[in-house]
Amino acid sequence: TIEGNAIAKARWVRDRYGYDCFADDTGLMVDALGGEPGVRSARYAGPGHDSEANVALLLERMDGVADRRAHFTTVIALTEGDETRVFEGRVDGEILTVREGEDGFGYDPVFRPEGCAVSFASMSADEKNAISHRGRATAWLLEYFNSL
Repeated sequence: TIEGNAIAKARWVRDRYGYDCFADDTGLMVDALGGEPGVRSARYAGPGHDSEANVALLLERMDGVADRRAHFTTVIALTEGDETRVFEGRVDGEILTVREGEDGFGYDPVFRPEGCAVSFASMSADEKNAISHRGRATAWLLEYFNSL
């Protein structure tokens, strides 16, 4: 799972180096594809981290599909001694039929957040970070740090 991967990364560092740390994992879940690419988002089209191939495969599998609902989820896991806390951010949206925009990375050119007129790749970094799954998870982490 996305949460399981984030926890495994953070605990790996803690177990090997003795430092508390935080680590994250992110995935794109498409309703019509049963949650794909999900936990395999970075390697959807194969073992490499080929964003172009991942987007091409997603568009191919979504060809002719009417239900284009999807969401991004980021989970940040924080180790504190033997405890692990998780902070989750999610943004709902839809998969576009064609790439749109030049910025961002990964699936940004084909993901349009709910309530927005453009894809993540058409937004400035500040616009995207204000509403993104990573921005939301990071905000929860920072809120926790500020409460200490």
